[in-house]
Amino acid sequence: MPPEGELRAAIVQDADSGRVLMLAWMDAEAERRTRESGEAWFWSRSRQEYWHKGATSGNTMAVEELRDDCDGDALLVRVRPNGPACHTGSLSCFAPALWRTIAERATTRPQGSYTTELLDAGTAACARKVGEEGVEVVVAALAEDDERLVSEAADLVYHLYVALASRGLDIAAVDAELARRSR
Repeated sequence: MPPEGELRAAIVQDADSGRVLMLAWMDAEAERRTRESGEAWFWSRSRQEYWHKGATSGNTMAVEELRDDCDGDALLVRVRPNGPACHTGSLSCFAPALWRTIAERATTRPQGSYTTELLDAGTAACARKVGEEGVEVVVAALAEDDERLVSEAADLVYHLYVALASRGLDIAAVDAELARRSR
């Protein structure tokens, strides 16, 4: 346990979009450091030390608001992030599992990974794959069974995600655009 005692869950939310970015842990000392610095500080349970978010990566979080929940056992930390919240490179730790995998592979580039192979081939190659898969979705929708359409749609989504990653974009940008259009 941290020297200050009881940990509280800290739900970190983007102050602009409202998107939940991550869950971390704070005690009284982490909260004090956060309030004094204006940037997010947490207690790292794995390292057993205080952690200034972004101290290593540069992905700091300027804190707009700290708010207790109704019974005081959790905090809402509203922030303006300076880069991705997640260690995978995704803007949120709550991104879809497929996106988290692709974002992590875009960062780590493991050998033998098809995602790495596509990313190393460049954006043009990724875009061509999106086009190929899009045609296959159209063919399946018009002339094949539901199972084939679902399979081709999954291929299209995967390749679209890789194309986004090849440009350094996050799936959250697509979510934000869809939200903007729905207004």
